[in-house]
Amino acid sequence: MKITSTNNELVKETVKLQQKKFRDIEGKFLLEGFKAIEEAHTIGLVIDKIFVLKEKSDRYAFAKEKLIETNEAVLKKISTTDSAPEAVGVACQKIFDTEVLKHANKVLLLEGIKDVGNLGTILRSAAAFDVDAVILYGNCTDIYNPKCVRASVGNLCKIPVFDMNSTDELQRYFDDFERIATLPRSTHLLKKFKPQKRMLIMFGSEADGLSQELTDYSTTSVKIEMNPAVESLNLSISCGIILYNIN
Repeated sequence: MKITSTNNELVKETVKLQQKKFRDIEGKFLLEGFKAIEEAHTIGLVIDKIFVLKEKSDRYAFAKEKLIETNEAVLKKISTTDSAPEAVGVACQKIFDTEVLKHANKVLLLEGIKDVGNLGTILRSAAAFDVDAVILYGNCTDIYNPKCVRASVGNLCKIPVFDMNSTDELQRYFDDFERIATLPRSTHLLKKFKPQKRMLIMFGSEADGLSQELTDYSTTSVKIEMNPAVESLNLSISCGIILYNIN
């Protein structure tokens, strides 16, 4: 197939996936650039279609029947980046079964995270440090936001991600876990922290920190020892440090 008009109906439908409400309706999301598309194919995501420059189509031979040859104008319209990539794919969102939580040993909980770049980076760190699942708790940003997809650098769907909104939901899966609240006022220093085998590591947002509800649900707490002249660290950096140290 070949499409070169930015007014093509398929192009218009694809552009809608830049918005969360249409991603939710369609159950699909955008993949921008070769690395994201190749990684999605490698981990078994269902790829619906790939718009690609004709001269670059050979790189996408693994999805030949899904290719749509196009031009830079079309790619610029459907992409969310400043410079149009050589290809933009449309993939189906992955639905995970909560059954995997029964066998999880290390789970990361993020409460009220709003920054999509932070979320993508955290998902990348979670994959690097063998996290078994991620819980998005409360009102969080969308993991399929294009900026989050790019920041995850191909790691978006390597780890199961679940949305939960109450401690009642958490209790179904994590009452036998060590539930670790990351708190700047904790008296337990990270360098001396010895977690149990099964753990739920809970982070609050940069703006608000961990809620009292989740602090009360925790069984212990931990903090990163740091120069007291520095007020705080970026959330994704804090996650990376703690996940590395209790890996």
